[in-house]
Amino acid sequence: MLSISRRSLYYQPVPPPPEEVAIKHRIDELYTAHPFYGSRKLTVLLEPEFAPINRKRVQRYMREMGIAGISPGPNLSKRALEHRIYPYLLRDITAQAPNHIWGCDITYVRLRGSWLYLVAILDWFSRYVISWALDDTLELPFVLDALGQALSIATPQIWNTDQGSQFTSPQLTSQLETAGVRISMDGKGRAHDNIFTERLWRSLKYEEVYLADYANPRQARLGIGQYFQFYNTERPHQALNYRRPVELYRG
Repeated sequence: MLSISRRSLYYQPVPPPPEEVAIKHRIDELYTAHPFYGSRKLTVLLEPEFAPINRKRVQRYMREMGIAGISPGPNLSKRALEHRIYPYLLRDITAQAPNHIWGCDITYVRLRGSWLYLVAILDWFSRYVISWALDDTLELPFVLDALGQALSIATPQIWNTDQGSQFTSPQLTSQLETAGVRISMDGKGRAHDNIFTERLWRSLKYEEVYLADYANPRQARLGIGQYFQFYNTERPHQALNYRRPVELYRG
């Protein structure tokens, strides 16, 4: 009656093999510490723990995790060829005030037996996390959710991301253009175009994710939410003269 197949109704997803989970978690740790490492160096570092392992396998896992080495090369980010690419607008420009420049990026968050993807929107002037969202896939909706949350709070002058397909999607860019936001995208091979968000990921993972060892998505949402509250309102930042992001963002 509902035109739903019996097979899809009773389908149970097959969890990834423990070895795959362990390798991806180790890739995550190595990449977080050294985001300029590509598949060649990661393969060399993984061999003593997970031999035999080859570069093709590491490349496949990195694609599935949504990460790529940020050293110069032709494949810095996975983008849809039919999507428009915007120029990088931030050369020789420094954020001058709250909501001048927002950066957005996606990272991999480990669970004990699987993983999630986290997107966050960061105000570059204050390092304040405007919004964030978690999902178990790299599809577009969770990025749109984070953008909707952020635009309900404020509107930036400039929005900066990499050239990933989520960020070049017309569904996302049209929302920004309608709001009057100028869109900037990192150039290929530019390791420092989104450095503030890279630093956020490093802090989050070493101060929360790796210590907490989440068992399930509910624990991850709770832990990450609490950490971002701490990060915004309590954690002093050396780059901000040991002030808290909320002090600069809200004045």
